[in-house]
Amino acid sequence: MNKSVAVGFILGVLVLAAWRLPTEPNWPAPIQQLKPSPKDTLRFELGRRLFYDPLLSADTSVSCGSCHLSYTAFTHVDHALSHGIKDRVGKRNAQPLFNLAWYDQFMWDGAITRLDRQPLAPLLHPDEMGDSLPNILSKLNATPFYRRAFKEAFNAEKIQTEELLQALQHFVLQLVSKDSKYDRMMAGKATFDEQEKRGWALFESHCSSCHPSPLFTSGKFETNGLQPDPKLGDVGRAGITYLASDSFKFRVPSLRNLVWSYPYMHDGRMKTLRQVLNHYSQILPQTQSSHPLKEDRNQTDLLAFLRTLSDTAFVLNPRFAPPRF
Repeated sequence: MNKSVAVGFILGVLVLAAWRLPTEPNWPAPIQQLKPSPKDTLRFELGRRLFYDPLLSADTSVSCGSCHLSYTAFTHVDHALSHGIKDRVGKRNAQPLFNLAWYDQFMWDGAITRLDRQPLAPLLHPDEMGDSLPNILSKLNATPFYRRAFKEAFNAEKIQTEELLQALQHFVLQLVSKDSKYDRMMAGKATFDEQEKRGWALFESHCSSCHPSPLFTSGKFETNGLQPDPKLGDVGRAGITYLASDSFKFRVPSLRNLVWSYPYMHDGRMKTLRQVLNHYSQILPQTQSSHPLKEDRNQTDLLAFLRTLSDTAFVLNPRFAPPRF
């Protein structure tokens, strides 16, 4: 065993202990898992490097991290729709990336069911990274750093698609957010103030059916009263299932880390959480004119609770930040 692999083995054991997926009673069993390996740290660091490397795009101008910024819960915040190579604009807002181990479908429309295959969508999409697998692999194999890294992490004499996707999976699967004030409160390590308690009660009564804890998403695809943008022509889930009943249905997003993940909705049309709450209060039946969500003070209380879902330790974790190239 060479020195780098030996170091990787030691660090791998330590990291596995540090990032073990939550097993608290109020968390479901994770759907996606990695088999422990002495090379987990090497694979994680390789995946991290690849995630932030614009080499994977056709013109080497954007990386996965261009639309998924670590300090904003792995999404973008300066524009509504994702941007790709040659200043091309997509038709959806980039989703935040965390707690992916508990998902069995990915993307706003659930088009992909395997996490290790999800990177293929942005890598190959002409409006995102716009490259081809043969070209990506050619560039990686022509780079001495990556030849050495894949050899150490996967014993790969030649970099192939499977190792590339596995490395990226090792990185994104470890993006676990579970240390918000809400989580500490549930563990008996923090307490809510009176406003947060009122907001929590409102949330449980009016929001938790679509955003149940601890993931704060049902994982289902729903309509939410938004009028479709005719310029985008996005039919949502129906574009995958071809069922009229799925028209304009999109994945229910997690509410964790909302303070950093604006703009909101699948097309990023709303810039603030207050706009989101106003939208939902406006689509309530007219007969519910006295609904609690129509009152500003209740919305303010609800916002106070939603802020308790912010996980500062996650967004500032240096292990997830861009590496030095």
